Amino acid sequence: MVKNKNNYTVWSTRIKKQTSNNFKKIGSSINIDKRLYKEDIKGSMVHTDMLYKQKIISLKVKEKILWGLNRIKNEIDKKRFKFDISKEDIHMNIENRLFELIGDDAGFLHTARSRNDQVLTDLKIWMKDSVNEIDKLLIRVIKSLLNNAEKNLKTVLPGFTHLKNAQPISLAHYFMSCVEMFNRDKKRFHNSMESLNENPLGVCAISGTSFKIDRWYTTKKLKFSKPTNNSIDTVADRDFVLDFLYNVSVCSMHISRIAEELIIWNSDQFNFIKLKDNLVTGSSIMPQKKNPDTLEYLRGKTGVSYGSLISMLTIVKGLPLSYFKDLQDDKEIVFRSFDTLKNSLIIFDEVLKGLIINKSEMLKAATKGYTTATDLADAMVRNLKITFRESYKITSKIVNLAEKLNLSLEDLNLDHVKSIDKRLNNEILEQAKLKNSVNSKKSYGGTSFENIKKMINKFKKEIKWKNFYSLYLYFYL
Repeated sequence: MVKNKNNYTVWSTRIKKQTSNNFKKIGSSINIDKRLYKEDIKGSMVHTDMLYKQKIISLKVKEKILWGLNRIKNEIDKKRFKFDISKEDIHMNIENRLFELIGDDAGFLHTARSRNDQVLTDLKIWMKDSVNEIDKLLIRVIKSLLNNAEKNLKTVLPGFTHLKNAQPISLAHYFMSCVEMFNRDKKRFHNSMESLNENPLGVCAISGTSFKIDRWYTTKKLKFSKPTNNSIDTVADRDFVLDFLYNVSVCSMHISRIAEELIIWNSDQFNFIKLKDNLVTGSSIMPQKKNPDTLEYLRGKTGVSYGSLISMLTIVKGLPLSYFKDLQDDKEIVFRSFDTLKNSLIIFDEVLKGLIINKSEMLKAATKGYTTATDLADAMVRNLKITFRESYKITSKIVNLAEKLNLSLEDLNLDHVKSIDKRLNNEILEQAKLKNSVNSKKSYGGTSFENIKKMINKFKKEIKWKNFYSLYLYFYL
């Protein structure tokens, strides 16, 4: 082993006193950013290749650096690497170990780069992989929703507005509404890849470098689409972090909204659904209880996602261009947000796969609240050629009568409705039946069984094609 001549702070020739131990504790990020070791080593190896290609370093130096970096990666993979808080971050820990392994030639590695562009490169590579992982989890959730939709095409329940019974819908239609939400999440994460695909490596600290580097070479090797355009903006930019955190927050919000609805549906007052026993907890005092803690966990974790977004916005809002130490906290925030969403999507998918649907209770609830009243009004417009406002008034009187007689709209007979308006007939009255109501909504996007089938098939085809396309990109590009 080469004697380490670099076992000191890089800037010690300028700053004579050792860093305060208290400052070391708050200033060191190694316990956080060691998660980026693979990305850091990958970026360093590509950077080394570029330096040799541009004749900035010799072949001998290149080979020594690459050997050392491979050795370090192996040590970290096998948990044999000793991270040192005094070396502050993952970059300096790796560089210090490289000096130990290959001697002074390790100093060539940092030619034509700074930690400012190095950390951004690491983080963007990590975030691209993370976005792809989230995308796969979203596809899993969408598949589970589609499966539930297929199983519950003709399961009727009340649709709610203001949490009051509004109109009867197919449960499949509800599940498909959730598919739309998560499909938008997929699009948002996909759109964020545009900024993530801009390569920061080579802008150095703030102004670029005088060395004749090839940023297009490193861009291609690191699988970015293009280099960033402006060195100042590159170092200062955390918009891509904010985009990611916003996307995580919106996705978490979607999970939370659905979790809230399922919590309500799981209540004894609704009894629409049950969760499997492996997804509930009991009470420490009440033996009968089965609490939907899983759903409450999902709802609560949204606060963590929101907090991360607000934290990052607050950090960035007062910073002049370009780099400041404040930005060091971005990695912890991103990692926490990713981990939270990843776990939430995994658990949420498990919930969806294990949902127990109480179809009879849903149907029973749909008969309450005169949910087919709008269908009666619509039928009058079609059959009697009257305005909707006139039919609205007639229907209101029919509802009042049903309420007075303690009958549902389905239970009313022709004599009942003719006492309100003699023009009414059986054809109009038929629209008060739940399944007729649901299946009549044939307008694009409506809850008819035919519409839902088409939407299920549409999304199944899209997912199949997207999976194929993702595999193509992975193996061939």
